[in-house]
Amino acid sequence: MTRYSLSLPPALKSEAEQMAKQQGISLNQFILWSVAEKVGALAHGLDDPEFPGITYRRGASRQPMPVLRGTGLRVQTVAIAAGKWNMSTAEIAKEYDIPENQVKEARAFYEAHRAEIDTDIESESALAP
Repeated sequence: MTRYSLSLPPALKSEAEQMAKQQGISLNQFILWSVAEKVGALAHGLDDPEFPGITYRRGASRQPMPVLRGTGLRVQTVAIAAGKWNMSTAEIAKEYDIPENQVKEARAFYEAHRAEIDTDIESESALAP
């Protein structure tokens, strides 16, 4: 692995440290994850500019799936929690320890990309025993 010296503004560093702590990872791991996520998104051109808090990550199937940026939580998980389990935005935020605005963005993204996400949900359901 290559070393790289990075200068961050104090406020950004503090916020990144807090987010890393929430994820249970080191600041170094968080920065690596963030850079990898951004490079992957730019390389594949999948991100929807209307939803800056949502990005795509390749899952176990190697297919790109929409996730809440910086969390790894899949948009389809939020959609299932809201639709199938009738959880409110506040309940989902509390359950997954994320801000309500991220839940709202995930729900809006789901509405805008319902066919794509419903197909993923149905595919996974068909594989379940």
